[in-house]
Amino acid sequence: MASLTLNALKQVMRVIIDSPGFDRVLNKVELLSASPGKVVCEMKVGEEHTNRLGTLHGGMTATLIDTISTTAIMYTERGAPGVSVDMNITYMNAAKIGDDILITAQVLKQGKTLAFASVDLTNKANGKLIAQGRQTKHLGS
Repeated sequence: MASLTLNALKQVMRVIIDSPGFDRVLNKVELLSASPGKVVCEMKVGEEHTNRLGTLHGGMTATLIDTISTTAIMYTERGAPGVSVDMNITYMNAAKIGDDILITAQVLKQGKTLAFASVDLTNKANGKLIAQGRQTKHLGS
């Protein structure tokens, strides 16, 4: 069982998004569902999320992967967010302004000091994989 309730997880995400820092770019992310070690979110791509070509910015993709995988790691019995030590991303298809994307994060393994997660960003309308990321987090002792 996860140490946070789903409502508490939604509140944690709201605090992150409402903070006066960079994470405000996540203000259109909506938590759809969560089960221990798995989180599914949705976001409509807005102009503020795009590059000069009008497609989802790679840095925004990285931020989504980082934040949503951290949320999945927090929604475990241990409940610790950890600190990023490694992240890699494979970009496969573009997402355009107005596209609805699903962000699905899954904890692959969680040990005493490390957690490993994968994240898929998919186009909600056609199911195409936009990007896939992996993140390793140090959980402390």
